[in-house]
Amino acid sequence: MSMAASASCISAIATCVPSSSSKSSYASSSSVTLFPPQRGSTRRWSCRAMVQQTVQGAPAAYAKEMERLSAKESLLLAFKDAGGFEALVSGKTTEWQKIDVNERITGLERLNPTPRPTTSPFLEGRWNFEWFGSGSPGLFAARFIFEIFPSSLANLSKMDVFIKDGNAKITANMRLLNSIESKVILSTKLSVEGPLRMKEEYVEGVLVSPTIIEESVPEQFKGALGQATNALQQLPAPIRDPVASGLKVPLSGSFQRLFMISYLDEEILIIRNTAGIPEVLTRLDAAPSSLGDSNPEYVS
Repeated sequence: MSMAASASCISAIATCVPSSSSKSSYASSSSVTLFPPQRGSTRRWSCRAMVQQTVQGAPAAYAKEMERLSAKESLLLAFKDAGGFEALVSGKTTEWQKIDVNERITGLERLNPTPRPTTSPFLEGRWNFEWFGSGSPGLFAARFIFEIFPSSLANLSKMDVFIKDGNAKITANMRLLNSIESKVILSTKLSVEGPLRMKEEYVEGVLVSPTIIEESVPEQFKGALGQATNALQQLPAPIRDPVASGLKVPLSGSFQRLFMISYLDEEILIIRNTAGIPEVLTRLDAAPSSLGDSNPEYVS
């Protein structure tokens, strides 16, 4: 083989083999095939470099998604093992269960699939509170109820929040004497402070008039309950109607907080306050069909 032909082959091989400093997400394999010269050709040999590339990104993405789904299932099972919402708000959750749940929360946050959760359409909808960390507003409210009323008289059955168009409505469902159902509704305004950070300003609190399940009222309380109902009906309309519709308490300017969304997908929302205390919520309604930013702009 002549020196010119050899140099030509070496040059072809060099152009086919990727540089070791390349950061491409593709793995390449190279092969060189030498072909005999065609009849009448002045060159004795010709060379051709052939490159085969195989995409390696898809298996890695699939493995990460499987890891995320497994972490979600593990967290939900940890909630169940810890006794659920009732055990949490009544203080029956053990220290071991708390650290186990917190460990799984941290593991799921590491796999957050939403880079800008504050502007994601997945944030809107109805969410159910599953977990409060120590010191969170939700747990504080729940403990406050249990301190006023013994667990035999009152219990907090569930809490949920509806988020839409920059507003949130938190509803706490409480049952007294296992026969009187009442709700406390807290309206707040949400503003975007960054891709992960939001500010929540409390606007109004409403104590909804109780709904009485008469067949569940204990016999010793039926007389007093009847008297209270009659007294309410005899009140003047300007007083009776507001009481019937619920007691409203304006809260504008009285309380606000900053929080960070550390995880968001179509089923689970995790937020942390300025002290790093987590709150975990699960979706109650249908999620949006696609993941993305509904409004990529925000005011910092």
